[in-house]
Amino acid sequence: MFLEKPIFSKSTYLFFFSLLGIVYFIGLFVPLMDNDSAHHADIALRMYLTGDYVTLADARGDYLDKPHLLFWLAALSYKIFGVTTFAYKLPSFLFTVLGTYSTFRLGKLLYNTETGNLAALIVATAFSYVLANNDVRMDAMLTACVVFSIWQLIAFIQTRKYINVFGAAIGLAAGFSTKGHIAVFVPAVAVLFYLFYQKNLKIIFNIKWLLMLLLFALFIAPVVYCYYLQFNLHPEKTVRGKDHINGVKFILFNQSIERFGGEMGNDAKHDYFFFLHSFLWAFAPWSIIAYWAVISRLKEFTKRKYEWLTIGTFLTMLLVISLSGFKLPHYLNIIFPTTAILTAAFLLQNKTKPKWGTTIFIIQTFIVVVLSLATIILNAWAFPVQSFILIVCSMLLLSVVFYFYLSQPLQKIQKAIGASVAAVILVFFLLNSNFYPALLTYQAGKGIADSTRGKVNPKEVYFWKDTYSSSYHFYSASLHQTFTDSTLKLGEKKWLAFDKQDEAEIKKHGYILGKHFELPDYEVTKLTLKFLNPEKRATECTQFVLAEISR
Repeated sequence: MFLEKPIFSKSTYLFFFSLLGIVYFIGLFVPLMDNDSAHHADIALRMYLTGDYVTLADARGDYLDKPHLLFWLAALSYKIFGVTTFAYKLPSFLFTVLGTYSTFRLGKLLYNTETGNLAALIVATAFSYVLANNDVRMDAMLTACVVFSIWQLIAFIQTRKYINVFGAAIGLAAGFSTKGHIAVFVPAVAVLFYLFYQKNLKIIFNIKWLLMLLLFALFIAPVVYCYYLQFNLHPEKTVRGKDHINGVKFILFNQSIERFGGEMGNDAKHDYFFFLHSFLWAFAPWSIIAYWAVISRLKEFTKRKYEWLTIGTFLTMLLVISLSGFKLPHYLNIIFPTTAILTAAFLLQNKTKPKWGTTIFIIQTFIVVVLSLATIILNAWAFPVQSFILIVCSMLLLSVVFYFYLSQPLQKIQKAIGASVAAVILVFFLLNSNFYPALLTYQAGKGIADSTRGKVNPKEVYFWKDTYSSSYHFYSASLHQTFTDSTLKLGEKKWLAFDKQDEAEIKKHGYILGKHFELPDYEVTKLTLKFLNPEKRATECTQFVLAEISR
């Protein structure tokens, strides 16, 4: 085992985490994107507005997919802070803090304090880990629950304390109540590899595991019961063309199986290298070092020189995700904490080797240059920074990057890690303070909600046929209403939301459109070079319209 010698001082770690805290905090106010983020926020909004905390439903009807915890916490946050971006994102941010701390504690248990510190810094600056607090879905909460559970389970194995039994049970239950079986599967894999490494399988027969199981069952009971109330008691409900749905069976057994088999989607279904190439950007700027660490550990696997938990979890999830019929990049987040520990341990193990340090320096410098160039393109060409204060702050952060390169006392490995961390902070500072706010002005739902506040009653707004805008509903704090022929009585006026290209069809049905609000609209999660080009952007946008309608 390598010696515990800090690669950075406490003050340097404090400096980095303080800057990261500012960047994450700014992200709490970046508007929600019109994908799963705003969609999930709307499910919680429906709970908040109706007072029905049992039923999961969206604009299309009953929602049979995820458990309740994210929605419950978001709805609770709405009650405290109002229906705002900050309120929806806050629970996930708090879980991220827990997840980062849990990474530190797990790294300390498996190795030492310095490994824990560096692992926490690595995971907190991994691209997709930060992004999970901007484009908020279940991933930030799930990742935190997974690493917290692993920490508590390993602590229990080492100490046999009841507090860790309780901690593991609540962590596993919170993860299950966020996204189902995967939150139990990953910690189970981690623990098994840890026990195999220790040759300590006898502990499986400890009676306290039974207590942990009972507590887990107790803690997930509210979610299971809600599924029973929503679906088992209502066999007439239809989701994805099926009725007589057994909600209890779905949440306890089928939810993850359907995803693994591709029944709930087919994103990259036959891309068996999905994990390998997605991990490169998702875990950036640390992904190349992480792959290097994995290969190094594989070579030494049978020698039992280092723990098996981190490498075993990485390889198992690589296999599972590669074979899964439903793949999305953010599914990789759940292995980031253990991978960060593996990467940190690998860096500290080799930090005194001069040639190795030079190689890492070259790799990370290349990544820093790529990140910097991409940031310049996005914030100087696509959406130029207009604020003098942002320019000054960006220059100060850029000076931190250069400090690590130019500081003579620092070793190359310290320069490589420090500059990488500073570069990520700079990138997400500009993304959160400039790029995303500018980009999301082309997401018309929020813009329409803001411009019509006090002018249009959201309760009188209806949507044409298959038109949806989760961001409009969230920022107008309203529920989706679909326009039908019976919606409008003769001589009555309502408001209709529609895509500009549907205007001719609406008029063809005999409806008269009056006063209207209109904004350019673009699917901001699917960026193209044409859209990023300011000169061609307008041609890539559709027009989202909210118009007064009458017969």
